[in-house]
Amino acid sequence: MADFRARVKLKPLIRHAAIRNRVLAVARQITRDFRGRRVHLVGVLKGSCIFLADLVREIDLETSIDFIAVSSYGRGKESSGQVRLLKDLDSNIAGLNVILVEDILDTGLTLNYLLRVLRQRKPKTLRVAALLDKPSRRIRKVRTDYIGFRIPDEFVVGYGLDYAERYRNLKDVCVLQLPPAAV
Repeated sequence: MADFRARVKLKPLIRHAAIRNRVLAVARQITRDFRGRRVHLVGVLKGSCIFLADLVREIDLETSIDFIAVSSYGRGKESSGQVRLLKDLDSNIAGLNVILVEDILDTGLTLNYLLRVLRQRKPKTLRVAALLDKPSRRIRKVRTDYIGFRIPDEFVVGYGLDYAERYRNLKDVCVLQLPPAAV
């Protein structure tokens, strides 16, 4: 394991201070948009957990949270294109102002799937907050309401994003460069 880490390169793309500032700006926008109304944040596990935790603490409204889990990556760097629901919501979202919180918007396949599933449950409003947006990879058109950062087509880890369940704990968002044998 130590040998593998020595060969992995992590290049900071977005520093923690910039992430913090952007999370504050997104939280202020949500607070303005919903002016005194309750919002229900739905985090997409596992990648959004750190973004959601920081975001919810900065929203100056009555909030509640829930989680949903899907899989489209497995243990690799490329999406399989197949989205599977792994964990459903614990609560009913009918009539609620729901904000789906994602770590990264990539191909749009996962987000399209989740929006379709959540719309069927009749929320009052349904919006999307994504920490990262990688528009060059888009296969499906999706509308987002709150975007942290637009990034280039690089595989990134940190601040909740992972590679094979590793690197979620990094404070910065970093480009992951694997040794050729690992790719």
